[in-house]
Amino acid sequence: MAITLNHTIVPSHDKVGSARFYSRIFGFEYVGDFSHFVVVKVNDTLSLDFDNKEKFESLHYAFKVSEQEFDEIFDRLKAENIKYGSGPFTPENMSINHNDGGRGVYFRDPSGHLLEMLTVDYKMPEKA
Repeated sequence: MAITLNHTIVPSHDKVGSARFYSRIFGFEYVGDFSHFVVVKVNDTLSLDFDNKEKFESLHYAFKVSEQEFDEIFDRLKAENIKYGSGPFTPENMSINHNDGGRGVYFRDPSGHLLEMLTVDYKMPEKA
């Protein structure tokens, strides 16, 4: 059996609002309350468990999507007037990138986490 990431906790200022944002923008399944978390299913093996925190550092979450999913999610970003950008240091330049022959875009969630959506895996340097 391959090892998979089952869930991760996402700190937020408003766990319900953040979970609904991810569901709305990405199309993830909103599950709702589980213990003191609010859960969103990304796919069959991964969930994001949102938890209220007063203070936390901004984190980075990257999601690989199909070309069609990119178009659909990108349309929702634009419809909600969410600022986006072509890189992690330019997340509001209102451009996308075409790294490694695909498409990518960065934007922030309501709690300030930097989200990335890409259609092609990064090309890693070959081992010597």
